[in-house]
Amino acid sequence: MRSKKGFTLLEMLIVIGMIALIIGLSVGVLSNMFGESQVDTAKMYVNSSLNAPLEQYRIHMGSYPTTEEGLQALFRAPAGREARWRGPYIREIPVDPWGNEYQYRFPGQSNPLGARGFDIWSKGPPPHDESTRIGNW
Repeated sequence: MRSKKGFTLLEMLIVIGMIALIIGLSVGVLSNMFGESQVDTAKMYVNSSLNAPLEQYRIHMGSYPTTEEGLQALFRAPAGREARWRGPYIREIPVDPWGNEYQYRFPGQSNPLGARGFDIWSKGPPPHDESTRIGNW
């Protein structure tokens, strides 16, 4: 009698199938974790990280940047207002975790402060629509 050593083809296929199942489940869980992390990062940015540079700009310039000037006014002096500008207030124009520029509006329409405040938001994860927006309101 000869002893059999090794695995059969069926046993190998079962092991490969189990490994593929484990990897598939892990990727799904990790994808959800990182997706939630991106949303949390965008929320933190619109609710706190841009507040300090915008407040500093308001103190120096007398008001927040206009919608037309946008967040670029924190990086580059607006035309005709160079004398009071003491920036740059940020190192670069910020982008959200999905690579899109943050949107800015002053006076605000959605912010609880209304005309006294500003709206800043991310378009959020694709697909971009009203339901994926992440704003400071």
